[in-house]
Amino acid sequence: MKYFKKLIGERIYLSPMSIEDAEKYVEWLSDFKVTDGVGSSSNLMTMEDEKTWIMNESKNSDLNFAIVDLEKDELIGNCSLKDISYKNRIGTVGIFIGDENNRSNGYGTEVLRLLLDYGFNYLNLNNIMLTVKSFNERAIRCYEKVRFKEFGRRRESYFLNGKYYDDIHMDILVNEFKGNYIKNKNI
Repeated sequence: MKYFKKLIGERIYLSPMSIEDAEKYVEWLSDFKVTDGVGSSSNLMTMEDEKTWIMNESKNSDLNFAIVDLEKDELIGNCSLKDISYKNRIGTVGIFIGDENNRSNGYGTEVLRLLLDYGFNYLNLNNIMLTVKSFNERAIRCYEKVRFKEFGRRRESYFLNGKYYDDIHMDILVNEFKGNYIKNKNI
């Protein structure tokens, strides 16, 4: 699979998604360790569904990226900047690391820093938010490390495995973001 280095970081880069990766995404989206965290465990994803989703996403205004290991040139996950309003200068990030062996290695933090750098310094956004499930402590720690702050909760809004969990809403403002993380900037 050939990827394209749109946003290069220290250990990963973000590339446009490829329909050729549909099988890997279906594998990951069939794993409760992935889907519990992203809120899609009740969904069934087929190859055809995933190919259609990738094709449709490439045509809308959401920015969806493959997360690729820089050294191995290997797909490790997916991320996005979506729900962008250029008028209001807002957007929403989403991320998942597919293979469990790649979690808790700092990749999520690096991905978020690349997305925030791009969103604030190229797309001119002012506020970027996300939603995380209250049981996903690893993700919450990652978001806090990047300086996201909780601004609200929707209580007991997510049902999983016989229990209800909160949706935690977090955001970061451009003036709270520090750093220069995209390594392939021209200017």
